[in-house]
Amino acid sequence: MSNTKTGPKPPPFEPELAEILPAFAGFVPVNMTADQIEKYRAMPIPPISEQIGDRPVQCVDFTIPGYQGVDIVVSVISRKDHARPGPGIFHVHGGGMVMANRFAGASDLVAWAMKFDAVCVTVEYRRAPENPDPIPVEDCYAGLAWMAAHAKELLVDPERIIIFGGSAGGGLSAGTTLLARDRKGPKLFGQLLQCPMIDDRNETVSSYQFQGIGIWDRLSNLTGWTALLGDRRGTDDVSIYAAPARATDLSGLPPTFIDVGAAEVFRDEAVAYASAIWAAGGDAELHVWGGAFHGFNQMAPDAAISRAANAAREAWLERMLSRK
Repeated sequence: MSNTKTGPKPPPFEPELAEILPAFAGFVPVNMTADQIEKYRAMPIPPISEQIGDRPVQCVDFTIPGYQGVDIVVSVISRKDHARPGPGIFHVHGGGMVMANRFAGASDLVAWAMKFDAVCVTVEYRRAPENPDPIPVEDCYAGLAWMAAHAKELLVDPERIIIFGGSAGGGLSAGTTLLARDRKGPKLFGQLLQCPMIDDRNETVSSYQFQGIGIWDRLSNLTGWTALLGDRRGTDDVSIYAAPARATDLSGLPPTFIDVGAAEVFRDEAVAYASAIWAAGGDAELHVWGGAFHGFNQMAPDAAISRAANAAREAWLERMLSRK
């Protein structure tokens, strides 16, 4: 493998996706350094009212104790006519561990509240670098524990809670799932990990293939992990809850859905994570979308490959929620 500045040759982007990339130049965190985090934090995220639109869905905020008792906020998104216990979805937003807020990607939660009558909880975990590891993953675990403890009031079936996150949110979801397993905490029904950010070591082929191109590249990834871990990044002093790819035992996990683009930094770590779940005798479904860049189904939702990816994800959710 080449470790040169340009890295090994990357696979091509799918043509329909490649066409739209130029429109995102300057608006996506490529070549992001620590001094640019504030710039990308300032990028607007649609308010939840806009994501709900005219659908009969409500969003209610709660202040709860996060890690070490510090107040954090969770939002509960549900149909206005939700009347009996049903599935719960606990959401962890993406943003490279340093950006975005709990409403990033919440349009999925609104759609699932409508389609599955799910009660969705999205957590405002504290972000790095101001709040380094273990604060973000511990805040997420606190949010999940709160959801499970308040299942009765929320009209959630505590046996049917699925954790969901993409990118950094996928990594934090995987870490939260490991915490729940090891602490014998809330029993998760499934975990849905999209292009998860799970390996601080950045030594895979795909981590070298994508520098200066796409939506999230090698330098931005190093910046995000350094913000979270500081000088510990890449050393032996990193827990499996911060970087789940470091886990050597992936037994005892709930059924897992993982998807990732073939043309992104996180490809190889996502594939390895699914393989490790299978090796431990677990249940995992893996999709690697040829030519897809990071976050493609949100950046280009109308592209044919995005529609296919979203349909696969919905089909997995539907199958999971039909299980007894």
